[in-house]
Amino acid sequence: MIPTFVIFLREGIEASIIIAILMSYLSQINKREHFRDIYLGVAAAVVLIVVGGVGAYFLIRQYNGSNVQAYFETATYVMAATFLTVMTFWMHKHARTMSSELRERSDVALSKGTRMGLGVLAFQAVGREGLETMVFTLAIIFASSRQAATPVHGKLLLIGAALGLLVALALAFAMYRLGAKLNLRRFFRVLGILLMLFAAGLLSDAVQNLQGLGWLPFGTHVLWNSSAALTEGSNVGDVLHSLVGYADHPTVLQGVVWVAYVVTSIAIFVALSRPPRRSPSAS
Repeated sequence: MIPTFVIFLREGIEASIIIAILMSYLSQINKREHFRDIYLGVAAAVVLIVVGGVGAYFLIRQYNGSNVQAYFETATYVMAATFLTVMTFWMHKHARTMSSELRERSDVALSKGTRMGLGVLAFQAVGREGLETMVFTLAIIFASSRQAATPVHGKLLLIGAALGLLVALALAFAMYRLGAKLNLRRFFRVLGILLMLFAAGLLSDAVQNLQGLGWLPFGTHVLWNSSAALTEGSNVGDVLHSLVGYADHPTVLQGVVWVAYVVTSIAIFVALSRPPRRSPSAS
């Protein structure tokens, strides 16, 4: 529940903020008639992502227990971890200039005199976030299905996703209609560090799959076995596995990959988040 909540909150915030900025700008320049184009672009992106995500899920379920499923799951883990890393650093860099960049792109779309321009802009924004969300959600589902997954567990994942999306939409609505301010840089900085822990867990799952397939036949010694105290299939173990990549019997290579990614990515992210030092002459 917690992983899907954070993922949908983060992606929903970014997508809805983009739409809110576009609609707010159109309202300021008295172009509210173009709201319909925004709605059409958003609807097209949502339909495409939902159909694609459901189709991908049921396609891979046909190969349940086979190597094909392991290949697809591993690729999904790596893609999700890559997306999480790239988007976290990208948002850190562009959070401050996002509004001005979107206004410039809106002006370009309006200057061309075609109603399709803003719809395409909305489609691209929501489609990009939706594609990332689809990959993340599939990765979470696949990782959770390796544990003692139950119908109740699946419902919790859906509830977490719905709550995350609702909170994201509420924040975007507050910014658009009520003029509430949100420190985007701080918001995405906190979520960015949490998502990097998600990514580390996904990379650890990918290593486990590759070792099971025999593609990484080294570092297979088990570091510890805590299954007697806390199994991955338990409620607490599953939450920890989804949040930070907890494993009750991780291999050496899984531990090395997890530690190397967390230390490197978070260290770079924190270093880039520090405000630049002002020189004595500037002060």
